[in-house]
Amino acid sequence: MDIITKTLDFQTRGNTDIIDITDDVQKALKETNLKEGIITVFVPGATGAITTIEYESGLIEDLTSAVERIAPRDIEYKHNLKWGDGNGHSHVRASLVGPSVTIPFSNAKLMLGTWQQIVFIDFDVRPRARKIILQVVGDNQNFFKE
Repeated sequence: MDIITKTLDFQTRGNTDIIDITDDVQKALKETNLKEGIITVFVPGATGAITTIEYESGLIEDLTSAVERIAPRDIEYKHNLKWGDGNGHSHVRASLVGPSVTIPFSNAKLMLGTWQQIVFIDFDVRPRARKIILQVVGDNQNFFKE
């Protein structure tokens, strides 16, 4: 059993920027030469989140609208009163979605559903340089024969 850590680095636009990172995660997984195991996709930071979604324009709009209803940007947040940075809603949204997902893989392929992609969501109020940590736990042996 091996543990390999990799990172993805990219720029975001902020303000609920939803970015499909599935291909980047799959490519990084292939580079490990591991065949069977799990990969955890994690964002260090309090205003970013990781989840899975069907990455299509209608659902992207629906998700953006839903988080606005759940944690609207135009209400009072104690965080904003304390720090004055205007991103209290960003922290709440990121907390609700969460900072990571763990996905099994087999034959070096992510075991996602047909319409399921891994997305990073930047809830902060400004563009940012972001880093995603990928931690892969697995083996280079195929345990399951197809």
